[in-house]
Amino acid sequence: MAEGDAGSDQRQNEEIEAMAAIYGEEWCVIDDCAKIFCIRISDDIDDPKWTLCLQVMLPDEYPGTAPPIYQLNAPWLKGQERADLSNSLEEIYIQNIGESILYLWVEKIRDVLIQKSQMTEPGPEVKKKTEEEDVECEDDIILACQPESSVKALDFDISENRTEVEELPPIDHGIPITDRRSTFQAHLAPVVCPKQVKMVLSKLYENKKIASATHNIYAYRIYCEDKQTFLQDCEDDGETAAGGRLLHLMEILNVKNVMVVVSRWYGGILLGPDRFKHINNCARNILVEKNYTNSPEESSKSLGKNKKMEIAEAASKVCFAVDIMKQSLSEENYVKLITTKK
Repeated sequence: MAEGDAGSDQRQNEEIEAMAAIYGEEWCVIDDCAKIFCIRISDDIDDPKWTLCLQVMLPDEYPGTAPPIYQLNAPWLKGQERADLSNSLEEIYIQNIGESILYLWVEKIRDVLIQKSQMTEPGPEVKKKTEEEDVECEDDIILACQPESSVKALDFDISENRTEVEELPPIDHGIPITDRRSTFQAHLAPVVCPKQVKMVLSKLYENKKIASATHNIYAYRIYCEDKQTFLQDCEDDGETAAGGRLLHLMEILNVKNVMVVVSRWYGGILLGPDRFKHINNCARNILVEKNYTNSPEESSKSLGKNKKMEIAEAASKVCFAVDIMKQSLSEENYVKLITTKK
């Protein structure tokens, strides 16, 4: 496998993991080997009026030089409405050539559904799904920071910090997730400099329960206005690759000036890849709860800011490629492909 192909494959796998963590059961794997996926998108999760299924197939060249092959499935989506939505998705791709765009596509579709639900016309009847949640939450895991024990060593240097911020930022604690006796809980704090990152970690480790956690994985992103760049870092704390996955999730959600720490108390039973799902789910839940997630338009602008020159040179080439893709893969053939892969 060429180096470029290996890089694309790794980026695809990271995006797939992040999408699964962000959207949970709404994200469905149709064919893992062929990288065909489906996500159910609604205007409102609890009381949906409008729902659409987005099916995507990721070619080997994505995200570097080719867009995902997609299909919009909804009985009410026809004519000009379908064309307008397709044009919006393709415009997002052109504005973000070389970047992972599935999250932007999903949130753009959701935004369209929300706008549609605000109109006077009623939506088609949608059967709501109910399921019983089997999550054990012990009362003593809902943590408040109380001085109990010493602070663990921190690995980063804050000597270059130019902003003097002495005040400890507020720390919020998420709802724990328990699976096979392992418990995961996220903690969040707004930060604007590395010194605050150290202060937050120090305060968290004063709590005996947090200090005794098997792992305290963290990541932070700080936006530097003067340089228009992000200062960001992460820590696995013994859970290999967990910090990088957490940071990648925060990048996809385009959050800024915030740090997230996820504590894991190991229960004696190996969870395999599920542990990463729980870590990211905890992080996403608290970021959404505290309103750190951006709108799809803001995310698109942020991700596309450094791509303007590339877009100008490649736009015509991409449009041609999209047209060829549409001609070569009709809706009927795509449905046959999905059916065959199942």
